[in-house]
Amino acid sequence: MSTSANAARQEAPRGGPLSGAGPRRLGLAVLAAAAVAAPFVAPGLQSQMAVLWVMVVLALTWDVVGGQMGYNSFGNIVFFGAGMYASAVVQRALSLNAQETTTAGAGGAEALLAPIQYLGGLGLGLACAALVAVLVALPLGASILRLRGHYFAICTLGLGVAAGEIASAWDWLGAGSGLVTPLFPEALGNRNRFFCFYFLALAGACFAVLKLLYRRRFGLLINAIRDDEDKAEAMGLPTIRAKVVAWSVAAFFLALAGGAYGNFIGFIDPLDIAFSGATFGVWMILMAIMGGRGTLWGPILGAMVFHVTQELFWTFLLGWHRVAMGLLIVVIVTFLPDGILGWVRERRGGAALAEGRRA
Repeated sequence: MSTSANAARQEAPRGGPLSGAGPRRLGLAVLAAAAVAAPFVAPGLQSQMAVLWVMVVLALTWDVVGGQMGYNSFGNIVFFGAGMYASAVVQRALSLNAQETTTAGAGGAEALLAPIQYLGGLGLGLACAALVAVLVALPLGASILRLRGHYFAICTLGLGVAAGEIASAWDWLGAGSGLVTPLFPEALGNRNRFFCFYFLALAGACFAVLKLLYRRRFGLLINAIRDDEDKAEAMGLPTIRAKVVAWSVAAFFLALAGGAYGNFIGFIDPLDIAFSGATFGVWMILMAIMGGRGTLWGPILGAMVFHVTQELFWTFLLGWHRVAMGLLIVVIVTFLPDGILGWVRERRGGAALAEGRRA
Protein backbone atom coordinates (compact mmCIF):
# COMPACT_ATOMS: atom_id res chain seq x y z
CA MET A 1 0.00 0.00 0.00
CA SER A 2 1.32 3.48 -0.87
CA THR A 3 2.43 6.04 1.69
CA SER A 4 -0.43 8.37 0.75
CA ALA A 5 -2.93 5.57 1.28
CA ASN A 6 -1.42 4.81 4.67
CA ALA A 7 -1.58 8.50 5.62
CA ALA A 8 -5.21 8.71 4.49
CA ARG A 9 -6.05 5.59 6.51
CA GLN A 10 -4.36 7.03 9.58
CA GLU A 11 -6.14 10.39 9.29
CA ALA A 12 -9.56 8.89 8.57
CA PRO A 13 -12.02 8.62 11.46
CA ARG A 14 -12.35 5.10 12.85
CA GLY A 15 -15.68 3.52 13.52
CA GLY A 16 -19.07 4.93 12.62
CA PRO A 17 -19.97 8.60 12.36
CA LEU A 18 -21.05 8.69 15.99
CA SER A 19 -17.95 6.95 17.35
CA GLY A 20 -15.32 9.31 15.90
CA ALA A 21 -16.79 12.67 14.92
CA GLY A 22 -18.42 13.46 18.25
CA PRO A 23 -15.39 13.02 20.56
CA ARG A 24 -13.11 14.67 18.00
CA ARG A 25 -15.30 17.77 17.78
CA LEU A 26 -15.65 17.87 21.55
CA GLY A 27 -11.87 17.69 21.89
CA LEU A 28 -11.40 20.53 19.41
CA ALA A 29 -13.97 22.63 21.26
CA VAL A 30 -12.19 22.03 24.58
CA LEU A 31 -8.81 22.93 23.07
CA ALA A 32 -10.23 26.10 21.50
CA ALA A 33 -11.85 27.15 24.78
CA ALA A 34 -8.60 26.53 26.67
CA ALA A 35 -6.62 28.56 24.12
CA VAL A 36 -9.04 31.50 24.39
CA ALA A 37 -9.07 31.39 28.20
CA ALA A 38 -5.29 31.01 28.60
CA PRO A 39 -4.40 34.73 28.16
CA PHE A 40 -6.82 35.64 30.94
CA VAL A 41 -5.74 32.81 33.23
CA ALA A 42 -2.02 33.54 32.81
CA PRO A 43 -1.73 37.23 31.77
CA GLY A 44 2.00 37.26 32.45
CA LEU A 45 2.56 34.72 29.66
CA GLN A 46 0.59 36.48 26.93
CA SER A 47 3.66 37.40 24.86
CA GLN A 48 4.93 33.81 25.01
CA MET A 49 1.50 32.56 23.97
CA ALA A 50 1.49 34.94 21.01
CA VAL A 51 4.86 33.60 19.85
CA LEU A 52 3.58 30.04 20.35
CA TRP A 53 0.76 30.58 17.85
CA VAL A 54 3.23 32.15 15.42
CA MET A 55 5.31 28.98 15.76
CA VAL A 56 2.24 26.85 15.02
CA VAL A 57 1.58 28.80 11.81
CA LEU A 58 5.24 28.48 10.77
CA ALA A 59 5.25 24.71 11.34
CA LEU A 60 1.91 24.13 9.60
CA THR A 61 2.84 26.15 6.54
CA TRP A 62 6.25 24.50 6.15
CA ASP A 63 4.64 21.06 6.36
CA VAL A 64 2.40 21.83 3.38
CA VAL A 65 5.45 21.71 1.11
CA GLY A 66 8.02 19.88 3.21
CA GLY A 67 5.80 17.19 4.73
CA GLN A 68 2.69 16.67 2.65
CA MET A 69 4.44 17.27 -0.68
CA GLY A 70 7.94 16.08 0.21
CA TYR A 71 9.83 19.18 -0.99
CA ASN A 72 12.28 20.28 1.69
CA SER A 73 12.18 24.06 1.49
CA PHE A 74 14.66 26.25 3.37
CA GLY A 75 13.27 29.47 1.90
CA ASN A 76 9.78 29.83 3.37
CA ILE A 77 11.17 32.59 5.56
CA VAL A 78 11.10 34.76 2.41
CA PHE A 79 7.31 35.05 2.61
CA PHE A 80 7.38 35.71 6.35
CA GLY A 81 9.78 38.62 5.86
CA ALA A 82 8.13 39.92 2.70
CA GLY A 83 4.78 40.08 4.48
CA MET A 84 6.40 41.85 7.41
CA TYR A 85 7.92 44.56 5.25
CA ALA A 86 4.87 44.94 2.98
CA SER A 87 2.56 45.46 5.93
CA ALA A 88 4.93 47.89 7.66
CA VAL A 89 5.45 50.00 4.52
CA VAL A 90 1.71 50.33 3.93
CA GLN A 91 1.05 51.17 7.58
CA ARG A 92 3.79 53.79 7.70
CA ALA A 93 2.56 55.38 4.46
CA LEU A 94 -0.91 55.73 5.97
CA SER A 95 0.44 56.94 9.31
CA LEU A 96 2.08 59.96 7.68
CA ASN A 97 -1.41 61.46 7.48
CA ALA A 98 -1.76 61.32 11.26
CA GLN A 99 -1.87 64.65 13.03
CA GLU A 100 0.71 63.79 15.70
CA THR A 101 4.07 62.47 14.51
CA THR A 102 7.48 62.20 16.05
CA THR A 103 10.87 61.19 14.72
CA ALA A 104 12.19 57.81 15.83
CA GLY A 105 15.88 57.65 14.92
CA ALA A 106 16.93 55.76 11.86
CA GLY A 107 13.52 54.15 11.59
CA GLY A 108 12.00 57.39 10.34
CA ALA A 109 8.69 59.03 11.26
CA GLU A 110 6.70 57.28 13.95
CA ALA A 111 3.00 58.10 14.27
CA LEU A 112 0.71 58.15 17.28
CA LEU A 113 -2.49 56.84 15.77
CA ALA A 114 -6.06 56.67 16.91
CA PRO A 115 -7.39 53.11 17.35
CA ILE A 116 -9.46 53.24 14.14
CA GLN A 117 -6.44 54.51 12.21
CA TYR A 118 -4.20 51.81 13.58
CA LEU A 119 -6.68 49.00 12.94
CA GLY A 120 -7.44 50.29 9.45
CA GLY A 121 -3.75 50.54 8.60
CA LEU A 122 -3.04 47.11 10.07
CA GLY A 123 -5.89 45.51 8.15
CA LEU A 124 -4.85 47.10 4.86
CA GLY A 125 -1.21 46.29 5.55
CA LEU A 126 -1.97 42.62 6.20
CA ALA A 127 -4.08 42.41 3.04
CA CYS A 128 -1.23 43.88 1.00
CA ALA A 129 1.23 41.55 2.73
CA ALA A 130 -0.78 38.48 1.73
CA LEU A 131 -1.15 39.78 -1.82
CA VAL A 132 2.56 40.53 -2.19
CA ALA A 133 3.53 37.11 -0.83
CA VAL A 134 1.24 35.26 -3.21
CA LEU A 135 2.42 37.37 -6.16
CA VAL A 136 6.00 36.49 -5.23
CA ALA A 137 5.22 32.82 -4.69
CA LEU A 138 3.47 32.27 -8.02
CA PRO A 139 6.36 33.13 -10.39
CA LEU A 140 9.03 31.79 -8.04
CA GLY A 141 7.14 28.56 -7.58
CA ALA A 142 6.60 28.10 -11.30
CA SER A 143 10.37 28.41 -11.76
CA ILE A 144 12.14 26.70 -8.87
CA LEU A 145 9.54 24.02 -8.14
CA ARG A 146 10.70 22.32 -11.32
CA LEU A 147 13.85 21.47 -9.36
CA ARG A 148 13.89 18.44 -7.12
CA GLY A 149 15.75 17.05 -4.14
CA HIS A 150 18.82 18.85 -2.87
CA TYR A 151 18.78 21.20 -5.87
CA PHE A 152 15.45 22.61 -4.74
CA ALA A 153 16.60 22.79 -1.10
CA ILE A 154 19.79 24.70 -1.96
CA CYS A 155 17.90 27.06 -4.27
CA THR A 156 15.37 27.95 -1.58
CA LEU A 157 18.19 28.44 0.94
CA GLY A 158 19.73 30.95 -1.45
CA LEU A 159 16.40 32.78 -1.76
CA GLY A 160 16.26 33.39 1.97
CA VAL A 161 19.84 34.65 2.14
CA ALA A 162 19.35 36.90 -0.91
CA ALA A 163 16.14 38.39 0.46
CA GLY A 164 17.83 39.32 3.72
CA GLU A 165 20.77 40.95 1.96
CA ILE A 166 18.50 42.92 -0.39
CA ALA A 167 16.42 44.23 2.51
CA SER A 168 19.52 45.18 4.51
CA ALA A 169 20.84 47.23 1.57
CA TRP A 170 17.57 48.89 0.50
CA ASP A 171 17.34 52.39 2.00
CA TRP A 172 13.61 52.62 1.28
CA LEU A 173 13.11 49.73 3.74
CA GLY A 174 15.44 51.21 6.33
CA ALA A 175 18.43 49.18 5.13
CA GLY A 176 20.51 47.70 7.94
CA SER A 177 19.05 50.18 10.46
CA GLY A 178 15.70 48.45 10.29
CA LEU A 179 12.17 49.79 10.26
CA VAL A 180 9.95 50.95 13.11
CA THR A 181 6.27 50.00 12.95
CA PRO A 182 3.50 52.34 14.13
CA LEU A 183 2.94 52.49 17.88
CA PHE A 184 0.16 50.35 19.28
CA PRO A 185 -2.61 52.66 20.64
CA GLU A 186 -3.14 52.38 24.38
CA ALA A 187 -6.88 52.73 23.81
CA LEU A 188 -6.93 49.23 22.29
CA GLY A 189 -5.89 47.73 25.60
CA ASN A 190 -3.17 45.19 26.19
CA ARG A 191 -0.91 44.86 23.15
CA ASN A 192 0.26 41.34 23.99
CA ARG A 193 -3.31 40.12 24.45
CA PHE A 194 -4.42 41.75 21.19
CA PHE A 195 -1.76 40.01 19.14
CA CYS A 196 -2.12 36.78 21.08
CA PHE A 197 -5.75 36.53 19.95
CA TYR A 198 -4.83 37.57 16.42
CA PHE A 199 -2.19 34.84 16.10
CA LEU A 200 -4.54 32.33 17.72
CA ALA A 201 -7.23 33.15 15.14
CA LEU A 202 -4.67 32.94 12.34
CA ALA A 203 -3.43 29.54 13.54
CA GLY A 204 -7.03 28.32 13.74
CA ALA A 205 -7.79 29.57 10.23
CA CYS A 206 -4.60 27.99 8.88
CA PHE A 207 -5.48 24.66 10.52
CA ALA A 208 -9.05 24.73 9.16
CA VAL A 209 -7.99 25.60 5.61
CA LEU A 210 -5.27 22.95 5.50
CA LYS A 211 -7.59 20.33 6.96
CA LEU A 212 -10.12 21.09 4.24
CA LEU A 213 -7.47 20.97 1.50
CA TYR A 214 -5.95 17.71 2.73
CA ARG A 215 -9.35 16.00 2.72
CA ARG A 216 -9.97 16.92 -0.90
CA ARG A 217 -8.38 15.82 -4.15
CA PHE A 218 -5.64 18.40 -3.62
CA GLY A 219 -4.38 16.51 -0.58
CA LEU A 220 -4.20 13.25 -2.51
CA LEU A 221 -2.41 15.04 -5.34
CA ILE A 222 0.40 16.52 -3.26
CA ASN A 223 0.78 13.19 -1.41
CA ALA A 224 1.14 11.49 -4.79
CA ILE A 225 3.92 13.96 -5.63
CA ARG A 226 5.65 13.05 -2.38
CA ASP A 227 5.31 9.30 -2.99
CA ASP A 228 6.40 9.21 -6.64
CA GLU A 229 6.28 12.37 -8.72
CA ASP A 230 7.30 10.63 -11.94
CA LYS A 231 4.37 8.25 -11.73
CA ALA A 232 2.05 11.12 -10.90
CA GLU A 233 3.20 12.99 -14.00
CA ALA A 234 2.88 9.83 -16.12
CA MET A 235 -0.74 9.56 -14.98
CA GLY A 236 -1.37 13.07 -16.29
CA LEU A 237 -1.74 14.74 -12.90
CA PRO A 238 -1.05 18.52 -12.86
CA THR A 239 1.98 18.31 -10.59
CA ILE A 240 3.47 21.73 -11.35
CA ARG A 241 0.19 23.50 -10.70
CA ALA A 242 -0.34 21.59 -7.46
CA LYS A 243 3.15 22.46 -6.23
CA VAL A 244 2.69 26.15 -7.02
CA VAL A 245 -0.70 26.21 -5.28
CA ALA A 246 0.73 24.49 -2.20
CA TRP A 247 3.59 26.97 -2.00
CA SER A 248 1.22 29.91 -2.49
CA VAL A 249 -1.07 28.71 0.31
CA ALA A 250 1.94 28.52 2.62
CA ALA A 251 3.07 31.98 1.49
CA PHE A 252 -0.39 33.45 2.17
CA PHE A 253 -0.47 32.43 5.84
CA LEU A 254 3.22 33.15 6.38
CA ALA A 255 2.70 36.72 5.17
CA LEU A 256 -0.25 37.24 7.50
CA ALA A 257 1.87 35.97 10.38
CA GLY A 258 4.90 38.07 9.42
CA GLY A 259 2.89 41.25 8.87
CA ALA A 260 1.46 41.11 12.37
CA TYR A 261 4.67 39.87 13.98
CA GLY A 262 6.48 43.03 12.89
CA ASN A 263 3.85 45.08 14.73
CA PHE A 264 4.03 42.78 17.73
CA ILE A 265 7.81 43.25 18.02
CA GLY A 266 7.62 46.95 17.08
CA PHE A 267 10.83 46.91 15.06
CA ILE A 268 11.88 45.08 11.90
CA ASP A 269 15.48 44.04 11.45
CA PRO A 270 16.17 42.55 8.01
CA LEU A 271 18.53 39.76 9.11
CA ASP A 272 17.61 39.04 12.72
CA ILE A 273 13.81 39.23 12.47
CA ALA A 274 12.34 39.48 8.97
CA PHE A 275 14.56 37.04 7.05
CA SER A 276 16.10 35.20 9.98
CA GLY A 277 16.88 31.87 8.40
CA ALA A 278 19.03 30.79 11.35
CA THR A 279 16.10 31.02 13.76
CA PHE A 280 12.58 31.04 12.32
CA GLY A 281 13.72 29.56 9.01
CA VAL A 282 15.23 26.53 10.74
CA TRP A 283 12.75 26.32 13.59
CA MET A 284 9.76 25.82 11.31
CA ILE A 285 11.48 22.76 9.83
CA LEU A 286 12.52 21.35 13.19
CA MET A 287 9.05 21.79 14.67
CA ALA A 288 7.38 19.92 11.82
CA ILE A 289 9.92 17.09 11.99
CA MET A 290 9.77 16.97 15.79
CA GLY A 291 5.99 16.58 15.87
CA GLY A 292 5.65 14.39 12.80
CA ARG A 293 5.89 15.73 9.26
CA GLY A 294 3.24 14.87 6.72
CA THR A 295 0.43 14.98 9.29
CA LEU A 296 -1.99 17.70 10.33
CA TRP A 297 -1.47 17.56 14.09
CA GLY A 298 2.23 16.72 14.04
CA PRO A 299 3.47 20.27 13.29
CA ILE A 300 1.16 21.69 15.97
CA LEU A 301 2.45 19.23 18.55
CA GLY A 302 6.04 19.89 17.48
CA ALA A 303 5.59 23.66 17.72
CA MET A 304 4.18 23.40 21.23
CA VAL A 305 6.89 21.06 22.48
CA PHE A 306 9.63 23.09 20.82
CA HIS A 307 8.42 26.45 22.10
CA VAL A 308 7.73 25.33 25.67
CA THR A 309 11.06 23.50 25.87
CA GLN A 310 12.89 26.49 24.42
CA GLU A 311 11.32 28.83 26.98
CA LEU A 312 12.27 26.48 29.81
CA PHE A 313 15.84 26.20 28.56
CA TRP A 314 16.11 29.99 28.25
CA THR A 315 14.83 30.36 31.81
CA PHE A 316 16.86 27.69 33.59
CA LEU A 317 19.84 27.04 31.29
CA LEU A 318 20.73 30.54 30.13
CA GLY A 319 24.10 30.37 28.41
CA TRP A 320 23.66 26.68 27.67
CA HIS A 321 20.17 26.83 26.18
CA ARG A 322 21.34 26.47 22.58
CA VAL A 323 23.42 23.43 23.50
CA ALA A 324 20.43 21.90 25.28
CA MET A 325 18.12 22.57 22.30
CA GLY A 326 20.67 21.04 19.95
CA LEU A 327 20.89 17.90 22.08
CA LEU A 328 17.10 17.67 22.26
CA ILE A 329 16.84 17.89 18.47
CA VAL A 330 19.52 15.23 18.00
CA VAL A 331 17.74 12.89 20.43
CA ILE A 332 14.36 13.30 18.75
CA VAL A 333 15.68 12.93 15.20
CA THR A 334 17.76 9.89 16.21
CA PHE A 335 15.26 8.01 18.33
CA LEU A 336 12.00 9.40 16.91
CA PRO A 337 12.63 9.69 13.15
CA ASP A 338 8.88 9.86 12.47
CA GLY A 339 8.37 12.51 15.14
CA ILE A 340 6.46 12.38 18.38
CA LEU A 341 3.15 11.68 16.67
CA GLY A 342 4.68 8.90 14.58
CA TRP A 343 6.15 7.31 17.70
CA VAL A 344 2.78 7.43 19.48
CA ARG A 345 1.01 5.87 16.51
CA GLU A 346 3.64 3.16 16.26
CA ARG A 347 3.24 2.31 19.93
CA ARG A 348 -0.54 2.26 19.61
CA GLY A 349 -0.29 0.05 16.54
CA GLY A 350 2.08 -2.33 18.30
CA ALA A 351 -0.17 -2.49 21.35
CA ALA A 352 -3.23 -3.20 19.16
CA LEU A 353 -1.33 -5.94 17.31
CA ALA A 354 -0.23 -7.57 20.58
CA GLU A 355 -3.78 -7.41 21.91
CA GLY A 356 -5.05 -9.05 18.71
CA ARG A 357 -2.54 -11.88 19.05
CA ARG A 358 -3.53 -12.50 22.65
CA ALA A 359 -7.18 -12.57 21.63
